[in-house]
Amino acid sequence: MTRSVWLKADDAVGDWEARKRRITAGLEAGVDWVLVDEGDVERVRELGQVNVAAFSNGDVHVMDAENEGSDADAVVVGKGGEGDGTVDLPSDFSGSADLSTLRANGDATQGGYVRILNESYEAFAEAVAEEAEYTIVIGEDWAIIPLENLIARIGEETDLVAGVTTAEEARTAFETLELGADAVLLDTDDPDEIRQTVEVRDEAGRERLALTTAEVTTIEQTGSADRVCIDTANLMDHDEGMLVGSMARGLFFVHAETAESPYVASRPFRVNAGAVHAYVRTPGGETKYLSELQSGDEVQVVDTDGNTREAIVGRVKIEKRPMFRVQAELTRENGETDRIETLLQNAETIKVATNEGRKAVTDLEAGDELLLYYEDTARHFGEAVEESIIEK
Repeated sequence: MTRSVWLKADDAVGDWEARKRRITAGLEAGVDWVLVDEGDVERVRELGQVNVAAFSNGDVHVMDAENEGSDADAVVVGKGGEGDGTVDLPSDFSGSADLSTLRANGDATQGGYVRILNESYEAFAEAVAEEAEYTIVIGEDWAIIPLENLIARIGEETDLVAGVTTAEEARTAFETLELGADAVLLDTDDPDEIRQTVEVRDEAGRERLALTTAEVTTIEQTGSADRVCIDTANLMDHDEGMLVGSMARGLFFVHAETAESPYVASRPFRVNAGAVHAYVRTPGGETKYLSELQSGDEVQVVDTDGNTREAIVGRVKIEKRPMFRVQAELTRENGETDRIETLLQNAETIKVATNEGRKAVTDLEAGDELLLYYEDTARHFGEAVEESIIEK
């Protein structure tokens, strides 16, 4: 599931200068949506590129080819009506003005805004969800149970957006019932809280990999080859690196160059990843050949516990360098032995993760246990496929 962060910036926040400060902090942090009043849509677009949702007074406006950029990407019904309690909620939801507006504009990208004041409003939110692409629910003295109820009852017909005021509330919303809300609507002026909420969003969508080990059986010099250094636009920590290998089913953990060396300064943005033919794991469980990488691509950074995040490729350096062939074996779940291997540069600055800790590839010996990610599946154009492929 792809999570998103909405930032509330309507007139309840204050005057335009106060709203502008909040929106600017959101843009700098990387929020996905900004929710404003209709009159602020053009102002938001002047500040930067972001999806803009606008509270509607009943007249639905959406972007179209003739009026591009002047109107909202989505309109939200419910402010100043039954949704926020301004108008009493009718006992017969079919007679609701807010629902009537949503139904009358079925072709528009739209959302419904509902404050959960009691159980009747939970039921109202469910009715809104049947009509709206986005269903925004705001808890009064928010508790877990109403959100659990809504996550359990509302299906995939809508994106459920939970109102929050802190990053920790956002984390709870994303984790509730192990499914979580699709998005959060954050209401805060604190730039740090906005940034931390975006970080929570990113964490919620990341893979956690089950890493294993394989025993080194052969380490030998092979001569020179075209070697790839991946220089990212992100700094990596001491326990982070990338998963690379000659065979897609078994990718070796290669550390980022975070360690100081007598010969060269640390390069915490770099992974010396191997030869041009090798694979590197990318976000979403796919792979790319190292030779295909270019500036602006995304690669997956992983730590020794299997936690992952994304990094942007800033530069790819391909140079001829002397190489080692590293071969290792592991036992599959069915008891059979599998052999995997890769080529790594013959240099003491290239480190791999072993059962004894971080180790230079030049110091590797038969019997060392290397950390890797193994999946017994074939790959076709980077995608896992169910077919038999022999790699050797």
